[in-house]
Amino acid sequence: MPVTPTYPGVYIQEVPSGVRTITGVATAITAFVGRAKRGPVEEPVTINGFGDFERVFGGLWLDSPLSFAVRDFFRNGGGQAIIVRVFADDLLTPSSAEIDLGGLTLRAANPGAWGSELHARVEGGVPDEVAARYGLTSADMFNLIIYDGSTGEIEAFRNLSIDESPRQVNRVLENESQLVRALASPTMPPAHAGPVPVTESDWLNNAASSTGATTVAGDGAVPGTAEILGSDSAKTGIYALKKADLFNILCLPPETLDADPAALSSILGDVATFCESRRAMLLVDPPRTWTGKDAARTGVTTTGVGTKSRNAALFFPWLKEPNPLRENQIEQFVPCGAVAGIFARTDMQRGVWKAPAGLEATLSGVQGLGVSLTDAENGELNPLGVNCLRVMPAAGPVVWGSRTLQGDDRLASEWKYIPVRRTALYIEESLYRGTQWVVFEPNDEPLWSQIRLNIGAFMHGLFIQGAFQGNTPREAYLVKCDHETTTQNDIDRGIVNVVVGFAPLKPAEFVIIKIQQLAGQTEA
Repeated sequence: MPVTPTYPGVYIQEVPSGVRTITGVATAITAFVGRAKRGPVEEPVTINGFGDFERVFGGLWLDSPLSFAVRDFFRNGGGQAIIVRVFADDLLTPSSAEIDLGGLTLRAANPGAWGSELHARVEGGVPDEVAARYGLTSADMFNLIIYDGSTGEIEAFRNLSIDESPRQVNRVLENESQLVRALASPTMPPAHAGPVPVTESDWLNNAASSTGATTVAGDGAVPGTAEILGSDSAKTGIYALKKADLFNILCLPPETLDADPAALSSILGDVATFCESRRAMLLVDPPRTWTGKDAARTGVTTTGVGTKSRNAALFFPWLKEPNPLRENQIEQFVPCGAVAGIFARTDMQRGVWKAPAGLEATLSGVQGLGVSLTDAENGELNPLGVNCLRVMPAAGPVVWGSRTLQGDDRLASEWKYIPVRRTALYIEESLYRGTQWVVFEPNDEPLWSQIRLNIGAFMHGLFIQGAFQGNTPREAYLVKCDHETTTQNDIDRGIVNVVVGFAPLKPAEFVIIKIQQLAGQTEA
């Protein structure tokens, strides 16, 4: 605030520089929506490795194409993923296992047959002095141990009570347990007798020392397109991602390993619209009926895949990989997870402006491709916006295309290329988040100059990294915010307009070499 001089002397005031650094957002956080063996339902959960997926969602599962797509994502360089588990109730069987402890009933924290492996043990012996802290007696408190037979995980909760207290069992399990929840209105459960279980055999076979859960036979029905799409207002399905701060790529594996991704085509228009609103890319898997070049060409030009969004990209064909759940027999899997991993790896090594394709974009863990394509066949599909996966000599399986679904040459779209579109999305999201401080500031030249300074610094940083065409900043980008972009009418309406432009780098799809032979030259 301004200094008000009141006495003779020297006054010091720190003047803000007006520099507000704009930090670039992440570019390859990949969201997966689909079926998983266990884990929270309709809640976006961030994981940083396949070990996290195994711990929270149960790992690979034959009824979950999502699990194999997540494996391929991390195997090919993915760094961070967001998982939304979709669960469709099967009305014929209960969805969640329960443990009856004689007064206290526990329910598995989330639905699925995994809860059938849960065991619980109640122990007494809480010291009187501990109980006195909560205004209770030792007889009013107990200890609870939960064992997950499918993973070997053990959770121990000490000094619990069914009465109102900071250690009331309902609240403690709700906030601290990943395995169980307590049902309403419990009464004091009796303590288990027998020795404390130590080994897995003790937990599973000694009924005197622990109580097992009821058996849940099924893992729910197979989710359909309605469950995958979900409800915008209820934030279910893909709209559960509204509860996530940021994601850049969305993968929708099919419902089962034998299902056809074409079944999702009816909702891909809505999914692509959602991705556009969140400045994210949608990776589309090819239908099973695309068993060759001709089928793919006919499919993409006639029936299509459900969307032509500038924020969507299609990769063909499927991947051949060993299935560890079937003695490593070679099976075919959708490519979206592996390709998303390539996106993440390329972003980390080269930047979002580099096409995630080429000899560097090798597909790890892939034994082959569902369809082997020649150069000529690739040349028929590429102009239609179909990104081909190829097996190249020495390199092996690679991504050999980088077009959006608006990459069909006949559309003449400015968003033809994936790196161009993703660079624009990256700049948009970074500037959107980095200019929130502008709101409610006085709308005049001092504000406009700060906006030019801060956005210009961000764009110049990208220019130095090689994100744009041009040899000079003037050729590479522009930032304009002044009385020409923001008129008096805009000021009266509380609007400030900023124009940001950039010259994008476009991938060199075609490298043409001209060779001239000089022969029979006369000597000078």
